[in-house]
Amino acid sequence: MNIGMIAHDAKKKLMQNFCIAYRGIISKHTLYATGTTGRLIEEVTNLNVHKFLAGHLGGAQQLCTQIEHNQIDLVIFLRDPLSPKSHEPDINNIFTLCDKHNIPFATNLATAELLIKAMDRGDLDWREIFKK
Repeated sequence: MNIGMIAHDAKKKLMQNFCIAYRGIISKHTLYATGTTGRLIEEVTNLNVHKFLAGHLGGAQQLCTQIEHNQIDLVIFLRDPLSPKSHEPDINNIFTLCDKHNIPFATNLATAELLIKAMDRGDLDWREIFKK
């Protein structure tokens, strides 16, 4: 499965720790991330991550394009709700596209853990059928 990963600056360390904790599961899948988040994940996990541009430089839009083409199966976006970003419209577009294309989407650690564990159990295998 293809996993999209994004983290606001205040949540990047949390994303790294999440990826360390679930490395055994996510290593079986293809990872896509905005630039800095992807680089930080690679540094701590030694996993290969397809990196888009930095989120505010168009990386969020690149991820949106992948979502629109049904090439992402799960999105984990650890966001900082207390610090709005100037590129918030791009971010809101990710929410909308995941809803539109029926893509599981987590915005916090609790939901991210549930989705990763569900994916590992095979609960999200329906995405393979849905993509065809």
